[in-house]
Amino acid sequence: MFSLVISGILWGTGGIAGDLLRESAGLSPLAIAAYRLCVGGLLLLSVFVFRRLPLPRGVAAWRRIVLIGVLAAVFQACFFASISFTSVSVATLITIGAAPVFVLLGSGTFDRRAVGTVCLALTGFVLLSGAPTGTMSVPGIGLALAAAAGFALMTLVSARPVSGLDDLAATGFAFTLGGLLLACFADLRFNPGVGSVSLLLFLGIVPTALAYSLYFRGLRSAPATTAALMALLEPLTGAVLAATLLGDRLTVFGLVGATLLVAAVGLAALNPRRPAVT
Repeated sequence: MFSLVISGILWGTGGIAGDLLRESAGLSPLAIAAYRLCVGGLLLLSVFVFRRLPLPRGVAAWRRIVLIGVLAAVFQACFFASISFTSVSVATLITIGAAPVFVLLGSGTFDRRAVGTVCLALTGFVLLSGAPTGTMSVPGIGLALAAAAGFALMTLVSARPVSGLDDLAATGFAFTLGGLLLACFADLRFNPGVGSVSLLLFLGIVPTALAYSLYFRGLRSAPATTAALMALLEPLTGAVLAATLLGDRLTVFGLVGATLLVAAVGLAALNPRRPAVT
């Protein structure tokens, strides 16, 4: 559970880092996503090689790697395509808000405690996010829901261990593949500088390589629904960082939402149901 909490907090640093990188390097959101996955994936693969770990064994292991890589690329591509039709706030609100619901539906977990925790978390998330700015277009909403479905499916798939495949290898190979897939459709050209390269490395290391490695590890000891709820720590962390570093102020509704989010995360962490081993 600790791994899931830390992963959610680390994801919250990605928004500010991505915005700063976009401003300093002039990269498009799709290019940032491609670089993010490639840098994070290659970093994990370097650790994999340094530790001299065995390559994934069996068709099932490599099939899982390809599936996670494709889902990661679809999740990122749909999210950033949604932004082009709506706005960052609208796409984020729909994607992050819908993901736990999709995981709940996909896992078939409909007990009163799980449903109540998800509802409490979503209420807090909506209050914290406030009224999103941007056009609520049908294509934008559809793409955001597709991004949420991609993240949810990646969570549900990763929750089932595969023989001969550890989390480090799965994340490293899959994210490198996903980044290369996105790179085929993105303009990757930019003038590298100390600031932009530092931000790119931070984005690839902290909210990508480290956060997702912890997230997939946490799925081994917690149900997928609980894991998806921890993703809601991302906007909470982002709001705290914005208030601390950028001087933004949380409204009363935002403070109430943050409190409800923390309460929901606490409820999920106190009594998680251990997932069944398949």
